[in-house]
Amino acid sequence: MKTNSILAIACVLLATAGVNAQDKKIEAKPAVTPVQATAPVVTPVNPNAAEFKFEALEFNYGSIKQGEVVNHEFKFVNSGKEPLIISNASGSCGCTVPDWPKDPIKPGASAVIKVTFNSAGKSGSQDKTVTINSNAKTSPLVLHIKGNVEMPAATPASTNPSPVKIEAVPAKKQ
Repeated sequence: MKTNSILAIACVLLATAGVNAQDKKIEAKPAVTPVQATAPVVTPVNPNAAEFKFEALEFNYGSIKQGEVVNHEFKFVNSGKEPLIISNASGSCGCTVPDWPKDPIKPGASAVIKVTFNSAGKSGSQDKTVTINSNAKTSPLVLHIKGNVEMPAATPASTNPSPVKIEAVPAKKQ
């Protein structure tokens, strides 16, 4: 009788567990969340904005000897209808240093960006840049200063070496 009671209780528990398991619904979730397509934000171009008009965007200084310093002025005109404001100009390395106008350049006015390149420690073909950030239509704008830096000629070793003094060392007694 005890066995039958235990079996009956076990059956009731299993039946209850099975009913509860069927009540729980498992919802499948998509593996990938759909992405909403958004249109890119397009900033309208100001037709009156300031604009650079450079005589040249690149300066080639040719060949120089290592250690020489090259200075160049990049001349430009503000060909836009609003004042041109240069917020920053930075060289591609510490050897290339720009100096730019800090005051606004009026429409139709000209100005220069001075660039100094120091070739100390440099050799071979060089292409250094200056990046200009401004309120111009074309910003940032990149200027190039290029050329070749020649290594100094090696000094030949002396053909008449200085005499070497050799001193005799007394032998130890054994």
